[in-house]
Amino acid sequence: MQPTISIPQHWPYPRFNLEQRTQQGIILGLYYYPSGTELAEQFDAGWRYVLMPNKNSDETSYLQEGQIQPLTPEELFSEITAEIEFYQQQISILQQQLAVLTGGFTNA
Repeated sequence: MQPTISIPQHWPYPRFNLEQRTQQGIILGLYYYPSGTELAEQFDAGWRYVLMPNKNSDETSYLQEGQIQPLTPEELFSEITAEIEFYQQQISILQQQLAVLTGGFTNA
């Protein structure tokens, strides 16, 4: 069963998705300040996003929808390709360590 998020019908749909990669980082969370509330009057109504600049950081930033720039398809492709290559190298290192541990015998 997939987790779902319900958004009230009178709220606009968010422009960005959870875990989406952007120029500012990966979206970890989002929240909404509805019009007519004290928070909306103080900080403007609309969606806010929690972003992590990179996966090796414990920093987070809180940005309004208009402050976020999506990655171009080329940038997204490049990021994902680099991450795949990184994990393939990690798998190769682990396979070598396992081969040493088992004396070269594996069930693969």
